Amino acid sequence: MARQYRYGPVRRALNGLMAPAVRRGLGPAPLRLLTVAGRRSGAPHTTPVQLIETDGARYLVAPYGEVGWVRNLRVAGRATLERGGRREEVGAVEAGPEEAAPVLRRYIADVAVARPYFDVSAESSLEEIAAEAGRHPVFRLVPPPAGDGAPR
Repeated sequence: MARQYRYGPVRRALNGLMAPAVRRGLGPAPLRLLTVAGRRSGAPHTTPVQLIETDGARYLVAPYGEVGWVRNLRVAGRATLERGGRREEVGAVEAGPEEAAPVLRRYIADVAVARPYFDVSAESSLEEIAAEAGRHPVFRLVPPPAGDGAPR
């Protein structure tokens, strides 16, 4: 059975250390800071995420399940990605299980620290991985929707 995610003091400290490094362009190249407006407050919330690029598309994976940034992104539909002083406004569309499965396979293969949170492995069938997709939302990044609402 997959490990359960807990956002405690250790994770908070690690995110606090990672954010300034990613802002300076340090750390693994796929790391970005995701800033999304809170679904209730509208206040910007920032968290480190790993960008997955495959078949000409870019994705964000929620390895720890439906955490705050996932719920916020579902409502906002847009966010800001930042790395090394470069900011990019993006839209986000949640992928269905069939689209998500190959992305999750790649994520599990590439991001060792997240593997304990999955009940499948990169060697599992796409059908098994698709069944796991409901527990690990995947968002395809698209051009941002027109109008205001992007986090600053």
